[in-house]
Amino acid sequence: MSKRTADNEISARGDARATAEKDAAAAGADGSLARRRAIVLAVAAAVLAVLAACCVIWMPEVYAWASDPAAVRAFVSEHAVLSRLAVGGINALQIALAFLPGEPVELASGYAFGFWEGTLVCMAASAAASSAIYWAVRRWGWSLVGLFFDRSHLDRFAWLHDARKLELVMLVVFLIPGTPKDFLTYFAGLTSMRFPAVLAITTLGRIPSIVTSTVAASAFGSGNYGVAVGSVAVAVALAAAGGALYRRFEAHVRG
Repeated sequence: MSKRTADNEISARGDARATAEKDAAAAGADGSLARRRAIVLAVAAAVLAVLAACCVIWMPEVYAWASDPAAVRAFVSEHAVLSRLAVGGINALQIALAFLPGEPVELASGYAFGFWEGTLVCMAASAAASSAIYWAVRRWGWSLVGLFFDRSHLDRFAWLHDARKLELVMLVVFLIPGTPKDFLTYFAGLTSMRFPAVLAITTLGRIPSIVTSTVAASAFGSGNYGVAVGSVAVAVALAAAGGALYRRFEAHVRG
């Protein structure tokens, strides 16, 4: 056997060993991520179970209280700072735990504080949560994002990395009702987008969704049931149309 052949065999064995070690490390990382994701899901399930139990125990009293808009607004007036911090904090937590729906919190905000203030509370919560998510993803990357999403979600939006005007495309996607905004908030931290642009897009882009919810809840609390029903109908129609439009938009950009 020539020296060159022997060297090639040694090199090939070294490459194979390096590949195997790399695959093992990747498998170990995936296993660690899967375990951490399981812990996060278990904690979330436990919290939801506790909340469900609390609802079963106290729901009749809470429902009776919440059914009286005057009582609710008198309470939030008496506890002005605490009530707004509580609703804003819950809204921010919902954005961070992206698998939770945001509409109930937005409806509660509009019902308790009225349209204008309810909208401002939701937007402030969105700005705070989006900022925290952006910088956390910048720090921990996929090891954080992977706790909430599979790789398939990331691959679904891989086309955004190649968009010529990434910030404009992200804004368009955010403004379309029915799109996965909470995931895109995490995804933005994995891109080259600058923080001011991400903050503006993730905050202002939620306005259509927030406004339809707070208008409906505020109108309901004021007894304007026609406006409330109309707002809900508009929100549902926008979500359905937005979902269809987004799928066409995504297919067009991919193509």
